[in-house]
Amino acid sequence: MNDSLVVPEDTVADAVGETTFPRMGVIEQIWETDPIPPTDIEARAAAAVADLDFSTIPEGGEVAIGAGSRGIANLGAIVSGVVDGVRERGYEPFVFPAMGSHGGATAAGQREKLDTLGVSEESVGCEIRATMDVETVGETPERGVPVYADANAVAADGIVMVNRIKPHTDFGGEVESGLSKMLVIGMGKQKGAKMAHDWAVDWSLRNMLPEIASQLLDALPVAGGVAVVEDEHDDTTLIEGVPASGFLERERELLETAYDRMPTLPFDDLDVLVVDRTGKDVSGQGMDTNVTGRRHFTINEPEPESPTIKRIFLRGFTGKTKGNAMGMGQADFVHREILDGVDTSKSLINAVTASTVRGVRLPPVVENDRAGLRGTLGTIGPVAGDEARVLRVTDTMRLERCYASEPLIEAARDRDDLRVIADPEAISFDDGEFVAPTPDGD
Repeated sequence: MNDSLVVPEDTVADAVGETTFPRMGVIEQIWETDPIPPTDIEARAAAAVADLDFSTIPEGGEVAIGAGSRGIANLGAIVSGVVDGVRERGYEPFVFPAMGSHGGATAAGQREKLDTLGVSEESVGCEIRATMDVETVGETPERGVPVYADANAVAADGIVMVNRIKPHTDFGGEVESGLSKMLVIGMGKQKGAKMAHDWAVDWSLRNMLPEIASQLLDALPVAGGVAVVEDEHDDTTLIEGVPASGFLERERELLETAYDRMPTLPFDDLDVLVVDRTGKDVSGQGMDTNVTGRRHFTINEPEPESPTIKRIFLRGFTGKTKGNAMGMGQADFVHREILDGVDTSKSLINAVTASTVRGVRLPPVVENDRAGLRGTLGTIGPVAGDEARVLRVTDTMRLERCYASEPLIEAARDRDDLRVIADPEAISFDDGEFVAPTPDGD
């Protein structure tokens, strides 16, 4: 990458002037959870298949199982269980990638993406058929919007979707990220995903998803879906089979549960948020906009009321995102690791398909952590560094433990839902980089 884009620490220091860095301690959020034991995941997923409706699928027919690209906990075990459940019902399963344009919008890339998430032919015990070819299966009645679906899925005798139900990063509605979205956008491949996001600019996804999902359910032999809900620790807490007849209604109910279990920042008002890593396995936007509060980088959607964060410093990528920098535009400063690791082609394909090109704008690039912290603290207004409300998190999905500045540590001592793990001390740097590991210990 071009080093001329990297701002040296000395330049940042000259620009912002003298900087006092806050003392940082560690806090922990206290959550009550009841996850499914890992040893039970496959059996629960297989059992969920029994609640699906195979009445229109011929005996012994092929069933296409759609698996996506998000960072779903235990995805390999869940898909493997669904494969077993379909086979136990007397059908021949195969898996297909239902991930829109992810994986660089190529069949090989999508197969590789599934493999990184633990879904391979060896791990789930059946064939994986990857293609970017789609069939047109109809169009919306009023607007005439074409409806696309994966060619392999259309050719199958039955279809089962597997996905997590969760709040979406781009919009709010009765149905957000889940089974219906996977039908419309995931199974629609790059062409269907591009269509949906193009139309979402004028016709919100909150209105589009239910209408197109209903058309797909009418046009194709969808037996149903296996819905997953995760808790605040991102552990699997619910696996449920949802027949096609209950897709929209049950998904609305499960979305409410997912909102209740979604991890959030422990404070709504921050001067600086430091995020150690971004990635598609964390969120579709790399950093979940439900956590950062920066939804205006997406599609024609209002900002949530909270949280309020003056500045965000983004430090690096997850390994699984493979350079997809979708969402880095939410940050105000980024570490040079972002510049060095970005796959510009993959990021742009994702951004254009999702009509969220602002999300891949490159913020100012600084050479190290100290420069990033200087830059953020120097642009929050008349707030002394030792009084700044600063939080450092691993990513927007792993929020149990956070580094917190002294004002936040003191506030945490008075709250029953927070525990102070380590008292504040001076930040240590080694050649300008944080010495302390990520808040969850990586």
